[in-house]
Amino acid sequence: MAILRASEIREMSASELNDKLVEIKKELMKENSNKATGGAPSNPGKVKELKRTVARIKTIMNEKK
Repeated sequence: MAILRASEIREMSASELNDKLVEIKKELMKENSNKATGGAPSNPGKVKELKRTVARIKTIMNEKK
């Protein structure tokens, strides 16, 4: 998954933002379950970046209200 910049997120419509948010949350859930079962993360910084992306999307969705 590519890193989403704030400018890219602002260009998306509300429905695209909701879809992307669901997609990223699913990916975050997979990473967290992998970590919980004792698996080695493929990229240790991925969880942090996913959390930040979720926060960015939620912030911009709130700005658009």
